[in-house]
Amino acid sequence: MLFSYRGALRAGLVYLLLSIVWLQLSQHLLINFLDEPADILRWMQLRGYAWVAVSALALWLLCARFARANLLQPPLKENRERLRQAAAVFDCTREGVLVTDAKGVIVHVNRAFMEITGYTREAVIGQMPSLFKSGRHSSNFYQQMFQSLERAGEWSGEIWNRRKSGEIYPQWQTIRVIHDDLGHVSHYVAVFSDISAIKDSEHELAHLAHHDPLTDLPNRLLFTDRAEQALASAQTHKRGCALLLLDLDHFKIINDSLGHNVGDQLLKLVGERLQGLFGPGVTLARLGGDEFAVLAESCPQVAQAAGLAQRILDAMRQPFTFDGHQLFISASIGISLFPSDALSAEQLLRNADSALFKAKRAGREGYALYTEELTAHAQNRVEIASELRRALEQQELCVYYQPVHDLHDSRLMGVEALVRWQHPERGLVPPGEFIPIAERTGLIAEIDAWVMHEACRQMCQWLADGTPLGFIAINVSSRLFARRELYDQVAQVLHDTGLDPALLELEVTESAVMDDPEVALEQLHRLRELGLRLAIDDFGTGYSSLLRLKRLPVQKLKIDQGFVAGLPWDEDDAAIVRVVIALAKSMGMQVHAEGIEQVEQARFLLEHACDLGQGYWFGRPVPAQEIDWSRAPPIRS
Repeated sequence: MLFSYRGALRAGLVYLLLSIVWLQLSQHLLINFLDEPADILRWMQLRGYAWVAVSALALWLLCARFARANLLQPPLKENRERLRQAAAVFDCTREGVLVTDAKGVIVHVNRAFMEITGYTREAVIGQMPSLFKSGRHSSNFYQQMFQSLERAGEWSGEIWNRRKSGEIYPQWQTIRVIHDDLGHVSHYVAVFSDISAIKDSEHELAHLAHHDPLTDLPNRLLFTDRAEQALASAQTHKRGCALLLLDLDHFKIINDSLGHNVGDQLLKLVGERLQGLFGPGVTLARLGGDEFAVLAESCPQVAQAAGLAQRILDAMRQPFTFDGHQLFISASIGISLFPSDALSAEQLLRNADSALFKAKRAGREGYALYTEELTAHAQNRVEIASELRRALEQQELCVYYQPVHDLHDSRLMGVEALVRWQHPERGLVPPGEFIPIAERTGLIAEIDAWVMHEACRQMCQWLADGTPLGFIAINVSSRLFARRELYDQVAQVLHDTGLDPALLELEVTESAVMDDPEVALEQLHRLRELGLRLAIDDFGTGYSSLLRLKRLPVQKLKIDQGFVAGLPWDEDDAAIVRVVIALAKSMGMQVHAEGIEQVEQARFLLEHACDLGQGYWFGRPVPAQEIDWSRAPPIRS
């Protein structure tokens, strides 16, 4: 409609009033200025025509104005369609929408608002938005919000509100100011989203970043942070702390034999048992693998730390029961104290790790305290590892050879290749100093490969010179033995040197074979395909399964020198040696004893049918050019 009813009525009244005024005024003028009736009648007709003309002009101008206004406005049908679309969007959007008037009274909400807050439309219309306040925000927060609305006409941010149920939840909200045609504030529109799920995800990610997913204990990152805070507090209050590093003994055997699922279950039970031991002031964490850490914040004395360690060891000795099975496991513990051993969390962890290494080396299932001597040993190990890498590059390593004799007639049957390190400043470095470090750093595999090539080349040289040797034995470390490419490396060395494979004997330690028996079996069979000989070194020191041992394609068992040292007087050593020889003979294997230093030892071994022997009594390891090729003294007098 072009006119509203009220506008039309107002226009009619104005027109009527003007008409009456015009008629009265014009009549008064005509009567006062004209005397003749004929003149008066004529002017009255002219007055009528003039009013009609003015009225017609006024109506024409008014109609023209409204016609222009109608041309500028879209059709009424289109307006209705747009309003319908806007209402649909308003009601279907997933964000909650709240509209208030200029005074802040709620005048409209959409469906998402009701779903998010739990309020019905009727319950909030006419109310103030303060109905939803959570109480988490200060008055300063709301003051800054209104200042932003006044200054920029808009505010966005995170705000905590309350649902009808009373639950407090987070929103991401945007509020905008709506102005009318005159620039005055007419409404406020708030659009918000429920970000509870996002907040929960953030909390879960933060938890996972600082906790072990298997045991739900603090991980290394959180433990280090807590340790630093505890040490800072201890330093302020002049208190002592103790850090205990715990490692499960032979945990790898459980994983390999029973599977990783059982291993994971055991780790969870260990974590639960340890948690049950400690009260307030003690932080327990799983640092990785089977390694746990304990930080006791009020533990100034060595005796207290040792007592705590003993409690842990006693708890670990109790069986772990799950799925109808019982598992027994022990632990080793390293202890470092603040402030006597270290002043930082990082150094405290390093010292505890050194003490743990000491506990393991002492036989496991016990605890060890950190000392300055351990630090010196650790620094020495780092220096040796660095120098050992340089030694490989600078060709400072060399191969010594120790003769192996037949115990029956003392003939020289072969030699064992042993690596030595000729240090440019320290001279000949004993193998006991650098071999364990090479094994820990992984350099031992590279060293073994180099020794194999040098020894095979030297064997070919001896054979070319007419030296009667039956074999050359070379040690293969567990690191090198575990590599799939060992077969290719040995085949390449044999090809490069031209050595007959039947003259090469590879010695593999018992522990390397038993670490992963199935892989070891496959590896040994592949090596046998090359035509070389295989021997089990240090037999009796590991955890051999006779069922697995009989499946191995080996031709020789080497009795560890630890059992030979007590012969013939130590009854236990004698019994073990007799059993090993009998076992090897029953399985068709040759027996080789090492570490023979006295004729009585050699005589005992010969009397019990041991085949070969080596040791200082026959000859020390020497460079290739210094080997004595003569027959050894007879064993029987």
